Amino acid sequence: MTTNTILLLVLSLVIAGGLSFFQYYYKAKSKSKLTLFLAFLRFLSIFGILVLLINPIITKNSLEIIKTPLPIVVDNSSSITALNSKEKVIELYKKLTSNKDLQDKYEIQSYQFDADFKQSEEFDFKGAQTNLDEIAKNLKSINKNVVFPTVIITDGNQTTGNDYVYRFDPNNKVYPVIVGDTTTFLDLKINQLNVNKYAFYKNKFPVEVFLQYSGTKNINSDLSISQGGTVLAKESVSFSPSKKTATLNILLPADKVGVQVFKATISSGEKEKNTYNNTKNFAVEIIDQKTTVAIVSAINHPDIAALKRAIESNAQRKVVIVKPNEIKSLQDYNILILYQPTGVFKPVFDTNKAAGINTFIITGNNTDFNFLNQQQTAFSFRMSNQKEDYLAEFNTQFNLFAVENIGFENFPPLQNSFGTVTTNGNVSVLLSSKIRNVATNAPLLAFTENQGKRNAYLLGENTWKWRMQSHIDNQSFAKYDVFIDKIIQYLASNNTKKSLVVNHESFYNSGDALEINAQYFNKNYEFDEKANLTISVTNTETKQTKNYDLLKGNNSYSVNLDGLAAGKYTFSVKELNSKTTYSSRFEILDFDIEKQFVNPDVQKLQQLALQTNGKAFFQDQSDALIKTLLENPEYKAIQKNVSTKTPLIDWVWLLILISIALTTEWFVRKYNGLL
Repeated sequence: MTTNTILLLVLSLVIAGGLSFFQYYYKAKSKSKLTLFLAFLRFLSIFGILVLLINPIITKNSLEIIKTPLPIVVDNSSSITALNSKEKVIELYKKLTSNKDLQDKYEIQSYQFDADFKQSEEFDFKGAQTNLDEIAKNLKSINKNVVFPTVIITDGNQTTGNDYVYRFDPNNKVYPVIVGDTTTFLDLKINQLNVNKYAFYKNKFPVEVFLQYSGTKNINSDLSISQGGTVLAKESVSFSPSKKTATLNILLPADKVGVQVFKATISSGEKEKNTYNNTKNFAVEIIDQKTTVAIVSAINHPDIAALKRAIESNAQRKVVIVKPNEIKSLQDYNILILYQPTGVFKPVFDTNKAAGINTFIITGNNTDFNFLNQQQTAFSFRMSNQKEDYLAEFNTQFNLFAVENIGFENFPPLQNSFGTVTTNGNVSVLLSSKIRNVATNAPLLAFTENQGKRNAYLLGENTWKWRMQSHIDNQSFAKYDVFIDKIIQYLASNNTKKSLVVNHESFYNSGDALEINAQYFNKNYEFDEKANLTISVTNTETKQTKNYDLLKGNNSYSVNLDGLAAGKYTFSVKELNSKTTYSSRFEILDFDIEKQFVNPDVQKLQQLALQTNGKAFFQDQSDALIKTLLENPEYKAIQKNVSTKTPLIDWVWLLILISIALTTEWFVRKYNGLL
């Protein structure tokens, strides 16, 4: 308390005592014990009220012991069960968490991980994926600005996420406890299988198979690929202690239209501990048509190569680059991309008026806008000879098709002539333009549809820079290529707009994310944010049906169907208010990635321990781990002085004491006839 507060409290004592003395002694006719009692009650109530008005702050100091956190993280994936280590992991966990000495030195934190990371003290070992990167990411945010050790009980076999070795903070020691039998068993494994999702009818499609061998002797094996009971391809492969991997490239015939499921199997005459990883199912959708896209340009530009690569990332697309004067007929093309059209494009425009092929017009510094004004009616261009840089702004209300904002606002500007662009009629704008962060209210990427013919307009050149920036942001061209593919998909179809549009794959691997997206449009073909969408999924073999609600996201509805067993399914999406439905099918291929391992990844876990200056232990070395943690001098408890300041007005008992004193005084005076 401050000196002023103490003086005020002393003054309050004097005032309370003086008033009580004045009322009950100075003016009193008789001075009995009752008078003394009433004076005391009056003194308490007045003093209590004055103390509340002064409201002194009471400071309380206490000592708090802060222990070093010790996260003990348990691998909850199904690979622990597959390696017959479930009981051993639970035993290890209980031994560490119940150790009295560890409890005295550390604040023990219990977590589990599979595809996700969460706090838990119970484990079922049913996780479908293993992601050790989640441990590093979450512990950094949970224990900020603290140096602490981490114990990870795992087999180290990661199936998803970033490489975990260099993701942990090197200042925080990691002590992996390696579970599973480290004995080297003879094992043949299909380590990876690469195949395109799509192939074309009556063609052959490639399958790339990566094989892996673990063992100490020479063996001969056979890789076969079959469909149903028919073997389509078979090759012999030899392995030895010095040759433990092999890569095979096989061509398979695409002689049936639709989703075709195949099985790759590697076998030998040797006995193996794990035969589950000898087989891998895969599927290919065979289609009997291909979209041919003609990029028509009179100039050379990096945009053309970038467009070609992005479009052809989808195996259903084929790109032909031609000059305007080289086109004799448009019958061979499904879509025309007219790059920076000028007067030499006139024969192409004239021919296309009869052919009615959907077009994608891209403008730039070489575009003849007067000519373009004569060839289309969607836009009116009043452009100068001055060049200008235009930034992109994503329109979240765009509803022609589902599209993700892949970071357009952060992409480099496109270059086009400076001027005024006026829209005529119904134009759907996906990207609008800005000049140095000032909105122009003019389109940058827009779409039109008139009497069944669809057109797209991109008003700027140098989109090759967008593709490069997308790769820098995501370490992959995939997001940008999917964005271009959605534009091509829109232009490839002349179907009238449907009120319910559902996006899904024809097949999925079990364990992969299974999400179905849908959009519902009202009668004005505007995205309906109040739609009520449900999905009914039926297993065609068991006839078991499950129903889900679709949740609204950004410009679309979605449902997560993770957890469905392998098999064939039919589904129906329904909008309950309008009764609009969409029905289709998909297949989940049997593949449990957690059953692919016969040994823990000792080398990777030892590398992790070395990277963080920790130490790796095997499952029978728990005593050595406990001793290491206890003897490490880096982790000491910290004694901290905690000062708590409490205003006296928060002390409820003082209010109760004042109430009791006043109430008692009133009743005593009333009882004795002093009122």
